[in-house]
Amino acid sequence: MEYTQLGRTGLKVGRIVLGTMNFGPHTDETDSHSIMDAALDAGVNFFDTANVYGWGENKGRTEEIIGSWFARGNGRRDKVVIATKVFGGMNADGAEPWPNEDRLSALNIRRSVDASLRRLRTDHIDLYQFHHVDRRTPWDEIWQAMDVLVQQGKILYVGSSNHAGWHIAQANETARRRGSLGLVSEQCLYNLAERRAEMEVVPAARAYGLGVIPWSPLHGGLLGGVLRKMGAPPGGSRGREGGGARSASGRSADALANSTIRSQIQAYEDVVDKHGLAPGEVALAWLLTRPGVTGPIVGPRTAEQLESALRAVELKLPEELLTSLDEIFPGPGPTPEAFAW
Repeated sequence: MEYTQLGRTGLKVGRIVLGTMNFGPHTDETDSHSIMDAALDAGVNFFDTANVYGWGENKGRTEEIIGSWFARGNGRRDKVVIATKVFGGMNADGAEPWPNEDRLSALNIRRSVDASLRRLRTDHIDLYQFHHVDRRTPWDEIWQAMDVLVQQGKILYVGSSNHAGWHIAQANETARRRGSLGLVSEQCLYNLAERRAEMEVVPAARAYGLGVIPWSPLHGGLLGGVLRKMGAPPGGSRGREGGGARSASGRSADALANSTIRSQIQAYEDVVDKHGLAPGEVALAWLLTRPGVTGPIVGPRTAEQLESALRAVELKLPEELLTSLDEIFPGPGPTPEAFAW
């Protein structure tokens, strides 16, 4: 495993982040523990979760699974940098939250961190992240709450998720006035097929010394060899209808219904196949070449999926392939040029 500093901090983390969103809804506790053991054995030391993971009636279940794994001992907790999130209400999906039981008020932050600590069975959270921006709560209030938690030893660092570039600037300028460390990371949607973060989020993060942690690095499976899995052989075939071919689902199915996107994905799979590489591993390795990226979040459902993600760290993409990827998935370019002229 390769390691890097998280943004401008002294905290050293692996370049692959273990996402745990599948733990509970799709992967049972025993298999989740096995995946975390395998990740730790491979040198992965950065685990990401959120208070709402588990979803539906089981929000908080994912943190509980991680907590039961920590409780097994053998230095597990001390070896892991654990990151969780606050914002969403813990009420069942579709139910109206009781006042002050969601978002980023000082009251909800105080209650939420204590609840996460209980579920995680730990005395501190290494990276506490705002899951979304809260337009209703002033940054001074948010930072006051965070400063108290740091002083109490309940959290060490603060990060953001799904924040715009100007939100990052606003948050860190407020923190600077208060003498606080401010945000040290931003977790955002960023991958080969979705590069809008390069316009302002990534530049803002780099300017303020935040580590960028991309989520959905395979864009919902779209970059993981989806056409190949559907039965399309390399070289331009658009896949079979029937004949035992598996079909895409969710985000992939919606995207592939667009002929332009489908052509892009076909070109991507063809060029990756030309180099004898696996599409999913290339997508992860590409993110590791991007300036400011700490490491992408991978959310394996099985140990085999984890092994594939780990191989991406060792993968060095040739310049010819990097050029081809930019041609297939051109980025938006810098701002304001990207939208002004």
